[in-house]
Amino acid sequence: MNNEMKILGLLGLAQRARQLVTGEDLVIRSLRSQQIKFIFLSSDAGKAVAKKIHDQCQYYGVPMCAEFSKQKLSQAIGQPRTVIGVTQTGFAKRFIQLTNNQK
Repeated sequence: MNNEMKILGLLGLAQRARQLVTGEDLVIRSLRSQQIKFIFLSSDAGKAVAKKIHDQCQYYGVPMCAEFSKQKLSQAIGQPRTVIGVTQTGFAKRFIQLTNNQK
């Protein structure tokens, strides 16, 4: 099983465990209240959304992954979303490990 499949499978598990915040507005609100530990941004997100999320991640020091398409992210969590925030530290650490190994 390659890292991409592991990441997407773990993302689905995190969704079932209710440890995700999805949607641009909710993710930004949760980022500002420092509840988000890791962010997935779709690679085909609009320029304005991508810049806004990227800037917020840099400001708050939250790691981000922008390697998956909206279709793959949406399929993993079962909802059409462009931005996904992980709230649980354990899931976030594992996503960081897997995304660093993927590069």
